[in-house]
Amino acid sequence: MEKQENRGRKFSKKEKLEILDEAKAYGVKVTLAKYDVYPATYYYWKNQYQADGADGLDHSVAKANRSRIRELENELVHYKLMLAEEQLRSRLKDELLKKKYPELRK
Repeated sequence: MEKQENRGRKFSKKEKLEILDEAKAYGVKVTLAKYDVYPATYYYWKNQYQADGADGLDHSVAKANRSRIRELENELVHYKLMLAEEQLRSRLKDELLKKKYPELRK
């Protein structure tokens, strides 16, 4: 890979992996200057790689994973609301039973 003058250049998954490996071997600052990559971009790639492995560097896969995570989080919120409503119903039933049958109180 050679240094690119175009700031809007897209790096392939293979190129990203090579940059990460080279930065580990020769130092981050030197490697980023060589490939004209912002430090924020490098650390974003590094975090994606650590979180999802090599697939995390593929934009379409990472986007699909984030989408799936968002769906699961929304589903979890829905289930938490259902659980809270059920607990409230149960508590109200217990209170009504205690009022109707005071001898059941402990």
